[in-house]
Amino acid sequence: MTALRKKNPQGELAKLINTSTSVIGRYERDEMAPSIEAVRKIAKILSSTVGYLLDETEQENLFKAPSIHKRLNEIEKMERKNKNHILYAIDAFTKSVKLKNITALKIKKLGKSGL
Repeated sequence: MTALRKKNPQGELAKLINTSTSVIGRYERDEMAPSIEAVRKIAKILSSTVGYLLDETEQENLFKAPSIHKRLNEIEKMERKNKNHILYAIDAFTKSVKLKNITALKIKKLGKSGL
């Protein structure tokens, strides 16, 4: 949160969520946990997501794209069996892409080393 908040002074953020700068500092130092409502407000103000602020993802805007939200909501509503099939396919595709990227990197390194 601190990195995102640098765009907004603590005092400004505190004012926007009706709290004090000391409370914002305590959130940032993990000395105090904000309420879910406070996290929602902070995420909106900082143009981020609740998931990012709660360290559930490393990307601050991962789930802000409406197209991703729509797809995830559709998957979530499915029967467990269908959901598992889709997640299996996503996992397999992700693994395949990662392997291709690793292979391409290795080939690139070999090319640079003159082998």
